[in-house]
Amino acid sequence: MATMPASASDLLKSFKLKTKQQELLIRVSILCLVYILAFITRLFSVLRYESMIHEFDPYFNYRTTLYLTENGFYDFWNWFDYESWYPLGRIVGGTLYPGLMVTAVLIYRILRFLRFAVHIREVCVLTAPFFASNTTLVAYFFGKEIWDSGAGLVAAILIAVCPGYISRSVAGSYDNEGVAIFALLFTFYVFVKAVNTGSLAWSLASAFGYFYMVSAWGGYVFIINLIPLYVLVLLITGRYSMRLYVAYNCMYILGMLLAMQIRFVGFQHVQSGEHMAAMGVFFLMQVFYFLDWVKHMLSDTKLFQAFLRITVTSAVAVGGIALGLGMVSGYISPWTGRFYSLLDPTYAKDHIPIIASVSEHQPTAWSSFMFDFHILLFLFPAGLYFCFKRLSDATIFIVMYGLTSMYFAGVMVRLILVATPAVCLISAIAVSATVKNLTVLLRSKNKVVQTGSTKGSGGSKSSSKVTSLCQSLSHTDRFALVLLLA
Repeated sequence: MATMPASASDLLKSFKLKTKQQELLIRVSILCLVYILAFITRLFSVLRYESMIHEFDPYFNYRTTLYLTENGFYDFWNWFDYESWYPLGRIVGGTLYPGLMVTAVLIYRILRFLRFAVHIREVCVLTAPFFASNTTLVAYFFGKEIWDSGAGLVAAILIAVCPGYISRSVAGSYDNEGVAIFALLFTFYVFVKAVNTGSLAWSLASAFGYFYMVSAWGGYVFIINLIPLYVLVLLITGRYSMRLYVAYNCMYILGMLLAMQIRFVGFQHVQSGEHMAAMGVFFLMQVFYFLDWVKHMLSDTKLFQAFLRITVTSAVAVGGIALGLGMVSGYISPWTGRFYSLLDPTYAKDHIPIIASVSEHQPTAWSSFMFDFHILLFLFPAGLYFCFKRLSDATIFIVMYGLTSMYFAGVMVRLILVATPAVCLISAIAVSATVKNLTVLLRSKNKVVQTGSTKGSGGSKSSSKVTSLCQSLSHTDRFALVLLLA
C-alpha cells in the first residue's frame, strides 16, 4: 500500500524551531530590514532627481577621488593641485583626510573586480548611505554590549531613521562625516568591548578603528579626549583593572603610531595641546600599575600609604613641570580656536571672527534639537536614569559620551551629528528597560488570573507577589509603566 504524502502542517511541525532559534531568526530578520531601511531612506534625492554630488566640499572630495582612481595612491599623496586655492595652489596629500577617498576607491575596485560596470561617481554618491546602513549594525552590537539585545535592536532602528544622522548621510553628500560616524561608533564599541573583556584582540581593533577615524575626519579629537576622560573617571572611582590597563595602553600606543602616518596629523599627537590629555592619562596608568605592583609586594599598610602619597605627589609635580616647560618652549602648541570655542562659546566671536562667521559653528537653537531628535529628546533623560541605576564600566562610558556630546551639540550646531548615536543608544536603553519591566508586570498579572480561576486559595499568594513586585519598582519605573499602559 502506497504511503500518503505528508501534509503541510506536518512539514511545518518537522521544521519547528526552538525558542532560542526563533529569537535569533527574528533578530536577524529585524536587522536585515533595518539595514535596508537605513539605505533606502537616504536615496530620496537620487530617486526624485538624479544621481549627483551635492554642495562644494563633496564635489572637491569627488574630484580628488577621481584623481586617485586614475593616477594611483602615490601620485595622489604627492599631488600639487594648482586649481585649488588659486593662485596659491594646494598640496592635497598634506591638507586633507584621505580616508573617505581611499574607502570609495577600495569599494570601486572591489565592484570592478566582481565585474560590476560602475562609475566612480556612483560609488561616491552611495558611499554615505552604505556606511549609514553599516552604522546600524554597529549600533546593535554596541547596545547589546552596554545593555542587552533588545536595546541594541531599538538603537539600530532609531539611528536608521534619526534626522540628526540622515541630514549628513544622504545619497550625494560625499563628505567626511559620511564614513566618520561609522568609524566613531565602531571605535567606541570595540574599546568598550576591550574594557569589558580585557582582550588584546579587541584592543587592537579599537586602535585600527581609531586610525580609520583619524584618516577620515578631524572629529577624531573627540575620541582622543573622551576615552582618556573615561579612563580617568574609572581610575578616580576605584574601577582600575588589568582589563582597563590592556585596553587603553594598546589603543593609545598603536593608535598614536598609526595616526602619525596621516600627513595632515603628523606629530600632533605628541606636540599638540589637544592630545596632551591622552598622554597624561597614559602615564597615569603606568603610575597606577606600578602602585598596584608595590602594594602586592609590601605587606605593611602604613608604609604603602606613605609610598602612595610620595609617588602621586611626585608624578603630578613632574607632569606639571613637563607640561609647563613644553608650552613655554613652544614644543607643545596651544589649543586651536575651534577647540577653545567648544569650551568657551564666546571665544571665537571675540578673538577669531572667521570661525564664528560659519553658520554651522553657531550655537544650536531649541528648534534644531526638536527637529533632529524628536521623541528621543524625552527618552534621553529616562535612559540616563536607567544607566545610573545599573552602573558598570560600559554604562559609565555611554553616560559620559551622551552628556559631553549633548553639551558640545548645544555649543555648535554641526555637532548634533556626534551626539546622535549617543542619544539613540541611551534612548534605546530607556525603551528596552521600560518594556522589560512592563512585560514582567503583565506576565505576573496573567499568572494571577490563571491561578485565581483554577484555585481560589492560590490567588491571594499570587496577588501578594504582584503587590511586592510593584512595590519593588521605583517611582520612575511605575510612571513609565503607567504611560505605556495608557
